[in-house]
Amino acid sequence: MIKQSSFKPAWWLPGAHAQTIWPGITRRRTDIYLAWERLELPDQDFIDLVWTPVTVGPTVIVLHGLEGSLNSHYAKGILSAFHNKGWRAVLMHFRGCSGTHNRLARGYHSGDTGDLKYLIKLLRARYPKQPLAATGYSLGGNVLLKYLGECGKDSGLTAATAVSVPFVLSRAADRLMRGYSRFYQHYLIRRIQQRVMDKFKDRNDAPFSITDVPTWNNFHLFDNFVTAPLHGFSNSDEYYRLSSSRQYLKSIDTPTLIIHAENDPFLTPDAIPNETDLSENVTLELSSDGGHAGFVSGKFPWRPRYWLEERIPEFLSNYLT
Repeated sequence: MIKQSSFKPAWWLPGAHAQTIWPGITRRRTDIYLAWERLELPDQDFIDLVWTPVTVGPTVIVLHGLEGSLNSHYAKGILSAFHNKGWRAVLMHFRGCSGTHNRLARGYHSGDTGDLKYLIKLLRARYPKQPLAATGYSLGGNVLLKYLGECGKDSGLTAATAVSVPFVLSRAADRLMRGYSRFYQHYLIRRIQQRVMDKFKDRNDAPFSITDVPTWNNFHLFDNFVTAPLHGFSNSDEYYRLSSSRQYLKSIDTPTLIIHAENDPFLTPDAIPNETDLSENVTLELSSDGGHAGFVSGKFPWRPRYWLEERIPEFLSNYLT
């Protein structure tokens, strides 16, 4: 089902880019006590988890976006929102995103659902009688939706939400090469390049030349020469085709809310799913404004409302309480 979103953008943040950029620049990070856990994985690698203080009741997994972390502008906000509901929340850093390089040559990518699957299995074993949900932003949303579609009735999740998802990865890569969206591509590619070069500077297991990394300055090139060979894809086209989440939406059996803005500067409008792409368990709420993981409302700049931190808990409350 596709519905019109109730989101009303702040009048003082008009347009996609203002909504996208403003929270990352100005938002004060919420102070909340958090505990770190290093989770060892079956392949001898690890991921780092960050937990809120609540120790009983429902649990919600949070998945960040590309090159995101606990320091992403939305991360502590949504963790605090879940904490304030009396829920336990855990942010799962993708491999290499917690400030420490992961051990293996491989890292993470938009279609890598294995670590999420392992975490869900672990949490189900730890808290067998308590509801478990998940929410994902951008790349994390793509991973979550793909996982839900792959698993069907066996997802292990009670409910899920996904925000600003790049449903068709090839079209997201195309969009980030046009207009002002090139700014986001430049920022993200530079971060990824620096992380990769730092990780492999003293290693000899990279399936590419380290000296060439700075020349791969858009997602099509970087994913073709770095992401694809690191993760077993023949090229970027195969990576995009197999990892895009739109094709999995019809198979989702878990109650799921997708929140998306039609003016998202990370994706072309024609990549947004239509009714025939969605299972009966998926609701897509579309707004004309909101940017990419922005969705800032409120009457005054000194008193912004981060609408996602209201809407996401509101939806999950239907299934967790």
